[in-house]
Amino acid sequence: MIRTGEPRSLGVPSSEARLHFDTELQERGGGARRRLLMVDDEPAFELSFYCGTCPLLFRRLETAREKLSLESMQEQLTGALDDPDDGGVIDAFAALLPQGEYLPLLLSVEPRLIIPGKEGDYFSGEQVTTWGIDQFWGLPEYPHTPYYRTFETAVDADAHLYEFVVPMVPPTWNERERVEEYVALMGQGTVPTAVAISTLDVCQPALSLGDDSSVHWGLTHFLLDGHHKLEAAATAGRPVRLLSLLALDESLAVAENCARLPALRAQPRSARTTG
Repeated sequence: MIRTGEPRSLGVPSSEARLHFDTELQERGGGARRRLLMVDDEPAFELSFYCGTCPLLFRRLETAREKLSLESMQEQLTGALDDPDDGGVIDAFAALLPQGEYLPLLLSVEPRLIIPGKEGDYFSGEQVTTWGIDQFWGLPEYPHTPYYRTFETAVDADAHLYEFVVPMVPPTWNERERVEEYVALMGQGTVPTAVAISTLDVCQPALSLGDDSSVHWGLTHFLLDGHHKLEAAATAGRPVRLLSLLALDESLAVAENCARLPALRAQPRSARTTG
């Protein structure tokens, strides 16, 4: 944790925002089917279900094809922000976001690139330990995207915070030259800044299907700017700064949980231990 701002109202009407949250309804009955993150009115990610007992989820969908970086902010974000309000970055990106209450968090992250099903994958590791495998498919949840793990820490004896950074498009879509440029800059001591819209989803299984019936606090950052920076940092083993705009209205967490987040994020990193 570098610094946190005060919760504030940001954004534009959803009809004008390039990014917004939506609910897909059943064709009959009108009940909620999927909770979605939309980009340019196309479903980009399926998110954790509203019930709070289903597993944490961010699943990339076929229509997730767009980044949301701003050319006007590139120079400002090449180096490290020292405060969330530096350089008008929040106001610039707020023009892409739906109206709502947001908590700005300025974080230092050391990203580790994760390939689903491989070493370090949350969905086939910690999530299976708590929820077991999907009862229909007989498999772990699958996010359909590489992602970055950046931090985790204990909330209490029965709950744990897991942090993820999710690119809007896969790292394989990144321009190799730009990634290499950032690797070189980081080698010279530069710490660039990325920007994300984030959610905090607190999920707890209703039944004991796994070996560890703990509560999972999933802090998920969806990258608006910084796709090349995150890959470069993971490649070089270097930190980047991440300006997170936590969408308080769209998180599956009560106000008290969100208020605890800055203090939890300032704790030492620690893995979940059981038994």
